[in-house]
Amino acid sequence: MAAQSQAPILLLTRPEAQSQRFAADLQTALGALRVVISPLMAPSFADPNLRGRIYSALILTSETGVEAARRISALGQPLPSKAFCVGNQTAAAARQAGFYAISAEGDALALIDLIKAANPKGPLLHLCGAEVRGDVAETLTNGGIETDSVIGYTQNAQPLSAQALLLVAENEPLILPIFSPRSAQLLAQALPIQRVSPLWIAAISPAVAQVAQTLGPARLVVAASPDGKSMLQAVAELISLATSA
Repeated sequence: MAAQSQAPILLLTRPEAQSQRFAADLQTALGALRVVISPLMAPSFADPNLRGRIYSALILTSETGVEAARRISALGQPLPSKAFCVGNQTAAAARQAGFYAISAEGDALALIDLIKAANPKGPLLHLCGAEVRGDVAETLTNGGIETDSVIGYTQNAQPLSAQALLLVAENEPLILPIFSPRSAQLLAQALPIQRVSPLWIAAISPAVAQVAQTLGPARLVVAASPDGKSMLQAVAELISLATSA
C-alpha cells in the first residue's frame, strides 16, 4: 500500500493553552503536522476562604492549580512560597508564577513519595480541582503530614467543535493524545456513536489507557513516563505507523 500523501491528523483536547503549547512542541520535534484543537474542558476559578491559616507549602498537581494559586495570592490571601509539584511542566509554571517549585517528575504517587521523603512541617495545602483522582491530602495526613485539600478551580466540560466532529467522520486514522482519565471520559461522551475514523490513542499513563479502552481504539500506545517528553515520543510512534501504512 502506498504511503499516505498527507500527514496524519492530530486532535488535541486539553485546555486551550496546554493544547497550543503541545502543538508547538510537536511541530518543533516532528515538523509540519495537521493539528486541530478542540478543548474538552475550560476552567473556572474559585476564591476559597483559607480562614487565615498559615501553610508551610503548597501541593500543585496541574498547571491550572498553579493559576488558581496565582489568583488566590493576587486577591490578597497569603500563600507559602514553596510548592511541591507533580511534574516538570507544573513546576515550570509555578516558578514563572513566583513560587519555589520542586518537581516529583511523575504522577500523584511520585508526588506523595517526594513529600514524604522531604518530611515537611505541616500543614500543607493541596489546591486541586473539583474533579480529582486519588486523595493526596488524605494519604499524606494519614501518613503523619497534615494536609488540607481546597478546591481552587472547576474544569467545565465543553463539546467538541464542529471541525473536530468532521474529523471523526473521515476514513483515516485520527491521533488522540490523552493526558488524564477525565479527558478520556469526556471524549467518550463527546464523540458521536456513529463514527468512521479509527482512533489512534497516545495515553500518558496506564490509568489513562484503561479509561481510554472505552473509546474502542484501533491502536493504543502508553507513554513510557507520565510527562510531556514521553507523550511526544508516543505521538511520534503513532505518526510513524500512520505515515508508513
